This record gives sequence, C-alpha cells and structure tokens, in this order.
Amino acid sequence: MNSIYIKILFLIFIALNIWRCSSSVEKISKQNFKPFDFYSDEEKREKALENVIDGSIFMSKGDYSSAVKKFEAALLYDTSSGIYFNLAKAYLFNNKLNLALQYANKAIQEDSLIIEYYILLSDIYNFGKQKQSAIEVLERALEKFPNENTLLYKLAIYYQENRPLKAVELYEKLLKIIGSEWSLLARISDIHRRLGNLNEEIFALERLLKIDPSNKTLIKSLIDLYLLQKRNSEALSLIEELLELNPDDISARQRKIDLYLSEKNWIKVNEEVKFIIDSKELNFQNKVDVGYFFFEKSFRDSSALPIAKMIFEKLDKDSSDWQVKLILGAIAINQHDDDKAIEYFKYVTENANWDVDSWIRLGALHFDNKRYSEASKIMLEAFQLFPNEYFINFILGLSLAQLDKNDSAAIFLKKAVLLNPQDANTISAYAYTLNQIKQQDSAIYYLNKALLLNPDDVNVIGTLALIYNDKKMYDKSDSLYERALMISPDDAIINNNYAYSLSTRGLQLERALKMVDIALEKDSLSSAFLDTKGWILFKLGKFEQAKFYVEKAIKFGTKSAVIIDHLGDIEFKLGNKERAIELWKEAFEIDPSKIEIKEKIIKGEI
Repeated sequence: MNSIYIKILFLIFIALNIWRCSSSVEKISKQNFKPFDFYSDEEKREKALENVIDGSIFMSKGDYSSAVKKFEAALLYDTSSGIYFNLAKAYLFNNKLNLALQYANKAIQEDSLIIEYYILLSDIYNFGKQKQSAIEVLERALEKFPNENTLLYKLAIYYQENRPLKAVELYEKLLKIIGSEWSLLARISDIHRRLGNLNEEIFALERLLKIDPSNKTLIKSLIDLYLLQKRNSEALSLIEELLELNPDDISARQRKIDLYLSEKNWIKVNEEVKFIIDSKELNFQNKVDVGYFFFEKSFRDSSALPIAKMIFEKLDKDSSDWQVKLILGAIAINQHDDDKAIEYFKYVTENANWDVDSWIRLGALHFDNKRYSEASKIMLEAFQLFPNEYFINFILGLSLAQLDKNDSAAIFLKKAVLLNPQDANTISAYAYTLNQIKQQDSAIYYLNKALLLNPDDVNVIGTLALIYNDKKMYDKSDSLYERALMISPDDAIINNNYAYSLSTRGLQLERALKMVDIALEKDSLSSAFLDTKGWILFKLGKFEQAKFYVEKAIKFGTKSAVIIDHLGDIEFKLGNKERAIELWKEAFEIDPSKIEIKEKIIKGEI
C-alpha cells in the first residue's frame, strides 16, 4: 500500500478515536449544528483535524481545489502553523501564488523552526520566477539550520547560475557532512569546467574516480584534462590502465599518440600507429576512422598530417577503397601536390560516384577551417558528380565568395537557392554576393525574401541598410539601422555602419560618436571602425584627433582609397595642402573610379 495512504488512514484512525472519547453522549447531528462559540478547545481541535485529514486525502488524489476548501475550513477551528503550511501548499498546486505566499509566510511566523516551511516558501517564489527571493528565504533558513542537507543542496542549485563558486562552497560543505557522493562531485566538476578551472575540475574527477574506478568515460575525461595540463605521466598511467583492460581501445590509442605527439616522440608515435594498422582485432573501417581522426586534427596541429598520410597510404596498399583515395587526395591538396590530388580524385570519380556525404563532409571540413581554396577544389570535383546536390553548390559558392571570386560564387549560390528556397542563410549568402557584383536591386529582392523567413536577422537587416545607403535611399536605410539596433543594441557592425552613414551626411554626430565607440569596444584595432571615428571627429572640426584615428586605421588595415582620401581631407584642413594632394593622388591610383577625388586633385582643395 502506498505510504501516503497509510499515513492518512492512521490520521483518520486517531481522529475517530478522539471523537469517540469526547462528547459521546451527543449525537453527530447535534454537533453539526452546534454554534461555533460553544465548541470546546478539544472539539475545535477535533474539527480541525477532520478537515486536515480530508484535505490531505484530496491532495493525494490531485483534487487541489477541494483540498483548499478543507484546509480553509480547518482554519476556522485552529490557526496552527501546520494548517497554514498545508493551505499554502494547496494554493501553490492551484497556481494561486499570492495566496500561497501569504499562508507560507504565516506558517513561518507561527513556527520559525520547521525547515519544510522555508523550503515551501522558496519553492513558491521560484515558481513565481522570483529566484532572488527564493534564495533569500533559503539563506535565512540556513542561518537557523547551518548543516541541514536539503537547504544546502537547494541553495547550491540556485547559486550555480550566477554565483558558481558559492555553489561549489556549499557542495563541498555537503560532502564533508555526508561523505563522497557522485552527484555532488559531478556538479562541482561541471561548474569548474564551465569556469575553466582545470585544476579544480581535475580534483573533482579524481574524487569521482575513487567512487567508480572502472568508469571508462570518466577515465578518458581525466586523461584529456591531464593532457591539456601537460601532466603526461599521469595521463599515460591512466591510458595504460585502459589498454591493459582492452588493448584495441581505439580512443585510448589515439590519446596515447596525442601524448607522444606533444612530446615529439616520433618513435613511440610510429609504434602506436603500426599497432593500429597491423591489429587483427580492428576492422578496416576502424582504421579508416583513426586515420580520419588525425586528418581532422591536422587542421589544428600540422604535425598530425604525416600520421594521417602514413595511415592512409598503408591502408591504400592493402585495399582499393575509394574513401582512402578521397582522403589521400585531400592530403595531397594540403601539401600542394596537385598531380597526386588529381590522380586520387580521378579514381574516386570513376569508382565511387554514389557517396555524396563523404564529399560534403570533406569540403565542409576545409571550409570550416578557412581553407577556402582547398574547399573550392574539392567541391568542384564533387560538382562534376553531383551537380544538383544542394550542399555541394552551397559550400562551393561560399568558398568562391571567400576567395573574392564573386561572379562564379553567384552561379553556384543561385543554384543552391533554387535547390533549397526556404533556407534563409542560403538566400542571404546569395544576396551578399549579388551586392558584391553590383547587382543591388536583385540583392535587395533576396535580402527582403530572407527577412520574411527570419525577421530578426541583424546581419541581413544591416546588409540591406548598407545597400539602401549606397543608393542614397536614406529613409529606408535609417529605418533598417534603427530596427537592427532595437534587436541588437551592441552589434559592432551595425553601430559602425550607421555611425558612418550619419557622419557622411553630417547628422547626429554626437550620437554617431557614441555608436562608433561601442563598435571599438568590441574591436579596438578594426581599420573600418577607427576610420569611422576619425571621420566623425573630422566632421566635428576636431582635426588633430581625426588624424590620429585615421592614421591608426591605415596602420592596422590594408590601404584603402576611402581611408587615404579621408587622411588627405584632414591634412588639407590642418593646412598641409601639398601632403593632402599627395594622399589624394595615392587614393585615386588605388581606385580610379573615384571621380570626386580627381576633382580635388585638379582644384587643389576640398
């Protein structure tokens, strides 16, 4: 029988016996109509108890409205803290938080030494999304009950988000009271991981390992942390433990090779690689996966590339698997061996013209690691096989755009849009590229289409505003910039571009100065941001300050016709006419389409 029903039956049994022992000469019907003032204290307690029992039964059945009525009736006969507590709990389950708070507070006023009352009050606050009030209630309770486990645990959970070290302090206190406990140590470990406190995270994992010394996941996590801290001997000891239990544990072998790589112990690296390749227990795909692990690792650590090459060349001798040829082709591209790359890719195209996922995975890996030239070569090969595959067109288009081959990029991105017309990112990428090749009206069309799919995309809004600004449609551009700032007031690009737009028109210059300062807080060495600040100061007539920022923009950026032209204007205002003309000529050489610069050179003035 459910324990809650046993308790309820026990209470009913007690209540019935109390009733039989008192006022037995009177009939129940008379008691029901007896005026309230004529009840004795004992009879009032009995009536209160009956209603509490009934209310508890209703609570156990989930009938919280009926429970409220019974507990309210109990209050007519007895105003003890327990009834206030039960009524508060019933109101909480009825989602009447104000009344629940009122009665929970009354319960504590009546009896401030019952822990459950504080816990209920904090829960009510928490349900009402008043987390700080919930914390304050538990803190107050903890002053009275400093070693109460439930209070320590609940308060630590609340602290985790905004006061993580305080949470750790409470968890550690709990550990001293109850001893090593898995869930507490796991929480401590998680907090230190989020805070980047490696030593403390390691200590927590070491204590967890004492509780569960055979937990492989835990051991591997600890190994990874040891490797991060260059505690190689401790890492190696744990790796050997794993390999003793399972010599063919691939991930343990990979970690062992990582360790030897960090020490540049090539003899040991080769031994481990040879073990993997020669292992009879590992199947072919296992070995391919190990090789791919080191290929991926090579994007962050170039010393891993020869290992990947060694594994795949060995596998290539023992098989004719197209996956191996595909990775060897990618490795050849990375090593600038185009002839080898062509040879490998030719084999793949002739023998594996069905597996599109491998091509996509390979191209995406290169793109994500900003190897756009390699990504475009691989995706061009893939395009020959899968001309109507969305991801291949998309990755190829993005790669070409990153290489400033925008005319070609537009072709593939347009096809990606046709293949996936509801993807906002694809539409946006195509629109950006159209803008780069001066097809602004088409770019506007596609950007507006992207906004219909994702109305709060600040990047799209900002690009659209930039185009309208270039077309001198300032009402539309200003409206879009204001909309973007409402969504993301600290966005560096939006603040900079809007500030520059305002400065070119001589509008809201003080506000523009504040906006560009927001951008510079995000990136103090951005050439574009520095130039914007310089130009705003120029418009404000602060020429010396303007010169400082524009010269700094030139120092930290590539030579831009616009920025050098700005410096020329500043030098002119400072009375350095010859220097100004030199700068204007330099700017015009960089971009001969700037007719306004040529006019200044001819006139010799702004």
